[in-house]
Amino acid sequence: MSGPTKTMTALTCAALVLTTAYTVALGSSGWLWFGLVVLLVATIGMAAADSSVPPSPESRPPGTTS
Repeated sequence: MSGPTKTMTALTCAALVLTTAYTVALGSSGWLWFGLVVLLVATIGMAAADSSVPPSPESRPPGTTS
């Protein structure tokens, strides 16, 4: 996992803890849980994109510089 993906994962875990604490203390809020689900899906998408196979480098003729 790259740095941004780890940061997003930590942010999602913190949001889960805070949303759960809010729900226990003050009652459920559908918008908070909806936002958490959206954040979770975005995090899963980032992790899936980060774990994909990198493309192979383009081959250049010998002696060519760019």
